[in-house]
Parts: sequence; structure tokens; C-alpha cells
Amino acid sequence: MTMLKDRIAALIAAAGPISVADYMALCLFDPAEGYYTTREPFGAKGDFTTAPEISQMFGELCAVWLYAAWQATGSPGRPLLAEIGPGRGTLMKDMLRTLARLAPAFLADARVFMIETSERLTSIQKTTLAKAEARPVWLSQVADLPEDGPLFIVGNELFDAVPIRQYVKTGSGWRERVVGLNEDGGLAFMAGAGAPEAALLPPDAATAAEGAIAEIAPARSALMEEIAARIAARNPAGGGAGLFIDYGYAIPATGDTLQALQGHAYADVLADPGRADLTAHVDFAALAAAARTKGLAAPVMEQGDFLLGLGLLERAGRLGANKSPAEQQAIRAAVERLAGPGAMGRLFKVLAVTPSTVTVPPFRPAH
Repeated sequence: MTMLKDRIAALIAAAGPISVADYMALCLFDPAEGYYTTREPFGAKGDFTTAPEISQMFGELCAVWLYAAWQATGSPGRPLLAEIGPGRGTLMKDMLRTLARLAPAFLADARVFMIETSERLTSIQKTTLAKAEARPVWLSQVADLPEDGPLFIVGNELFDAVPIRQYVKTGSGWRERVVGLNEDGGLAFMAGAGAPEAALLPPDAATAAEGAIAEIAPARSALMEEIAARIAARNPAGGGAGLFIDYGYAIPATGDTLQALQGHAYADVLADPGRADLTAHVDFAALAAAARTKGLAAPVMEQGDFLLGLGLLERAGRLGANKSPAEQQAIRAAVERLAGPGAMGRLFKVLAVTPSTVTVPPFRPAH
């Protein structure tokens, strides 16, 4: 048993069961023993590998999209280029290198920001970006961004780690799913007393079988509303955009997507608090709705279509030119992993947040 598990058990014993959201927050962000505050989660030696770590092509194409978004919004001056939840800094490193070649004037005029709450990850990011083409400024929250200038922001695998609330269908209706203690004093899921607002449940909740799980993520929607408000406020005439990539679903439905990852394998969610990554699939319909409350457009598409639409195959061909057969095979494998329907291509979705009058390919205008 981990020290954090002991503390959580003691907390429950003293004050009663805690919500899934509170459990996730403790596991991921506890100052002393939280997963993101104490561990190196990324890469082959960590617990999972994100798209920027798979291939430089991912960051390059994200940079292409952000530059196109800047052009589509009128090429405004003094833009803010930001990444939220930057991992090891690999995505920003690849974007800055690409922008230095593609749009040196844009990069020279831009102010670059990294929004990160973990001091440990901030240190890693600073090392990654020590020789980058621009000098980022590190901030801990969106609210700390400067008030002037349009915001162009990207977040990759950000929202899956924002805590969710879960509800379970019981014989007496929907009840909040909580973490309590079983007869042996171990952590266990159970039904609590709280009930959700019916309007917040997915469309199939009314016909769901007993034992079904529904997930609601008010913290995710609140974060998206904050980001969208900053984008909408930057330039009343149009300016700013956001790009958010994560695994999730475009049509809300019941289902338990809470999962733990440890050593690139699934683990028991309650077994090792603080030692495993806890995530849940992202409801992109809810995120898009949150962005639209600020008057913005919020189209969603699959990651495979997004990357292929931006020229992933063409970029892979150029990257593999004159390379060894082994290197070319590695590039082909990266393409399949990023865009293949059996890999990340369909499971991962991409949300674009732009002024309502702006459409940035490969997204299409709303009909």
C-alpha cells in the first residue's frame, strides 16, 4: 500500500466516501505524492507515449494548423502562442522549429507561453526548450496570460487528466459513484447519496441497465469555457484559435472509461494511488458546447483525418527521402500509429476552437 493510499483511506474513514473527481485529483496532483508531481510519465521509460513523442511530424502539422489559423483570422500582430499541459515540451519544440522555417516573421512577433502546474514537468520542459527558436514564459494557469494580443493555443492529451464525476444506475435511480472502504478497509467503488441533474446525463441514460455508468466532467467544461473566453476576448473583430487533441468520443453515451495506466499497461484504478496515471475518455460534444457558449465555432474531427488532411503522408515521404530502409519503416510505422484507424486515428479526436466566421482546413464550414 502506498502512503497516499493510506492517507486516502484515513480521509474516507474520518469523513466518509469521496467522489471519483476528488479521488482522481488526489492521485494525480497531490503535492507530495501525486502522479504528475512526482513521476516521469512520458515515453518508453514512463507509463504512456503521447503523439509528439511518436514522431516530430505531429508537432510540425500542429504548427502548420496554428499558422493557418493565424492567417485565417487576419494575421493579427503580437499573437500569444501557448501550449497548455505541455508534457515534456516536445510538441512545442517541434512547433517552434517548424514555425522558424515556415513563418519566421510570425514567430519573431509572437510571445510564447507554456501553461504548466507541475514544477517537476516545468523543469523538464525548460531543458527540452533550452535551445529552441523562441524563449517561452512559463505560467501556471490560463488567467495569467497577458491581456493583449490574440491567443493561439494548443493542448494535447490535456482534458483526459482533468477529473470527472461518475454516476451509477441503481434500483432507485442514478447515484453518484464514490470511493469508499470495503469490509477489509480497502478502497472500493460504491453508490453514494448524490443524484445528478437529469439534463446532464447522456441521451441513453433513461434506458440504461442497472449498474451502468455515466460520466460528467464539469471541470473540463469550465476549463474550456475559460480558454474560449480568452480567445473570444482577444480581438472582437476575430482573432485567436485553439486546437485540442485527446482520446474520446464525439457522441455522448453511458459507459465507464476511467482507467489507470502503469508501465504501458492497464492497471487497477484503486490499487496504487499516485503511482499510476488516471484518465477518462473526453466527451468532445461537451467541450464543443462549452466553446460555443462564448460565440465560437467548435468543429470536431478524427485525428487520422486531421493529420492526413494536413499532409501527413506527404511530410512522411519528404522525411523518409534518402533515409535507410529501417528509418523509412520507422516513419511508416509512426504514420500508422498516429493516423491508422486501428491505432490513434479514430480513437483520438481533434477540436478546433475559432471565431464563428473562421474555418481552418482540414475542418469544414458548419452547415
